[in-house]
Amino acid sequence: MAQTLTDTNFEFPGQQRVYKGKVREVYYLENNLLVMVATDRLSAFDVVMPRGIPYKGQILNQIATRMMQATEDLVPNWLLATPDPNVAVGVHCEPFKVEMVIRGYLAGHAAREYAAGKRELCGVPLPEGMRENDALPEPIITPATKAEKGDHDEDISREGILDRGLVSAEDYAVLEDYTRKLFQRGTQLAAERGLLLVDTKYEFGKTPDGRIVLIDEIHTPDSSRYFYASGYRERQQRGEAQKQLSKEFVRQWLIANGFQGKPGQEVPEMTDAYIDTVSNRYIELYEKITGVPFAGADTSDIPGRIEKNVLGYLRA
Repeated sequence: MAQTLTDTNFEFPGQQRVYKGKVREVYYLENNLLVMVATDRLSAFDVVMPRGIPYKGQILNQIATRMMQATEDLVPNWLLATPDPNVAVGVHCEPFKVEMVIRGYLAGHAAREYAAGKRELCGVPLPEGMRENDALPEPIITPATKAEKGDHDEDISREGILDRGLVSAEDYAVLEDYTRKLFQRGTQLAAERGLLLVDTKYEFGKTPDGRIVLIDEIHTPDSSRYFYASGYRERQQRGEAQKQLSKEFVRQWLIANGFQGKPGQEVPEMTDAYIDTVSNRYIELYEKITGVPFAGADTSDIPGRIEKNVLGYLRA
C-alpha cells in the first residue's frame, strides 16, 4: 500500500503561521503568499477518519487546479501555482465565514432532511412529492456556516447570514452570482464527461486589494457529488440508487456501521482492504472527471518531496 500524508510540519521561508483544517494544512507566508497542502486525511460528518487514503490529497489538488483553470474566465480565483502534486500556492485572502452550497438534485444531506419531513432548507422551499435523487425544478443555494476543525457546519439561510452580519448584502449578491455561474460551468464540464453535477460547495475570500475570489477547492469528490448520466432516468423510474462518484459512499458505509458523527459513536475499523477500495474510488473519479489516466506521485517520502518542490518554487 502506498504511503499517506496525514500531517505536516514544514518551515518555509517567511512563514508566519499555520492553520490545520480537516483535510488541508495552510502555511501563511510573508507578502500575502499562502501555501496550501492537501493531505490524505478523510473527513466525513465533519469528523476526520483515523487513517489516510493513498493519493487522495494529490487527486483533490489536481482536480481543483484543473477546475480553477477551466472557470477562471468566469470567476477570479486565488491560485498562482501548483509546484507539487499535493500543493497549491496562491494569494492569501480573507475567507468569508460561509460556504456556498448549491444543489441541482435532492440528494445527500438535502434528501435526509426531506425524508425527515422538512420542506424548507436554508429558507428555500422544497416541493412536495419528490423522491431522493430527483432533479430540483432549478438549482438552489443552501449556504452553511464554515466550521472550525472538530465542529460541525450548520445550515443557514440568506437572511440568517445577513442578520448575523456574516457577509454584507453587497458581497453576498456577488457570492450568489459567482456560485450560479460556477455551477453552470461545472454542470457543462460534467456533462462532457458523461456525469451529472448533483451538488457542490464553493468558498470565497477577499484579496488584500478587496477583490472577491474563489478559494480552496472546486468540483472535487470532497466538495461535490456526481451521478453517472447514463441510466440516471431509468434508475429513478425503478426507484434504484444512483451510480455516483463522490464521497457519499464513505458516508453510507459509516451509516451502515453505526456512525454519523454523533456524540458517543465510534468510527468503525477501516481495514487495509477498505482503504484500498476508497483510494480506488477516488482514482476512478479523477479519471472520469478529467478524462486522463491518473499518475500517482512518488510516495516514498511525501514530506521531503513537497518541501523540495515548494522551496524550489519560492526561490525561483
